[in-house]
Amino acid sequence: MNKGLSDVILGNLKPIKQGKVRNVYDLNDCFLFVATDRISAYDYILGSPIPDKGKILNQLSKFWFQFLSSITETHFLEDDVLKYPESLQAFEPLLQGRSMLVKKAEVIPVECVVRGYISGSAWQEYKQSGTINESKIPNGLIESERLETPIFTPATKASSGHDENIPFEKMVELIGKEKSTLMREKSLSIYNAARDYLDKRGIILADTKFEFGLIQGDILLIDEVLTPDSSRFWPKSKYTPGKSQESYDKQFVRDYLNRIKWEKKPPAPALPEEIIHKTRDKYLEIFKIITGKELE
Repeated sequence: MNKGLSDVILGNLKPIKQGKVRNVYDLNDCFLFVATDRISAYDYILGSPIPDKGKILNQLSKFWFQFLSSITETHFLEDDVLKYPESLQAFEPLLQGRSMLVKKAEVIPVECVVRGYISGSAWQEYKQSGTINESKIPNGLIESERLETPIFTPATKASSGHDENIPFEKMVELIGKEKSTLMREKSLSIYNAARDYLDKRGIILADTKFEFGLIQGDILLIDEVLTPDSSRFWPKSKYTPGKSQESYDKQFVRDYLNRIKWEKKPPAPALPEEIIHKTRDKYLEIFKIITGKELE
């Protein structure tokens, strides 16, 4: 197995942004997104990449962008490197499968989280105050329970880099009522379509987050979508409310970091081979379940 790709070198072309996973390059009329194999947890990039993770995220996002095209416009343009600008084609072995060209959109600075089940930070808040994103919800729910209807729980990036859950009213203050209402509607429609698709494949979509951008006033789905990095996928066959669930996502890595009592500050630890292999296997498994195909 390859060791995983921690960074990307494309000659003299330098990224305008390096996220936790993706490098973004400005090609004048579009952006080039390249997904590395970096993995983050608790807002830190860990010391070990997960081989092929970037390809899995990139190809899953392409699948969903195409699947959702009847619900929302997306920023996806092309992922065939041989159709990229000629200057990039020499890097075809590096870029194929882990990159895409996307439309240039102005990022709207609110993450659109949809929850169909009560888990993660929502469960922690509910235990303390009976609310989710400061909104009152029914009493008596247990961990991982299905919500009567999916709920929209937006978040912003705080100055520390952490996601900060906010009520819908705060979102309206930040970006305006029209954009907020449309993004909420789009998010719930996307969630419902993906939930129904995954349900037929034995997967529960517990929650997920979307990002949107603007091009000439139009709102587009951008970034990545419905991947193990941005979603909680639970196998239906093992679902048991009242506890945390087995999942196809980064929770496996977080659990390891909690076991070794990492204090969530630099330096971020490297991962042992066993955790790297098992994480890769989980990502590959959910990729095949969702797309019906092996990874290219």
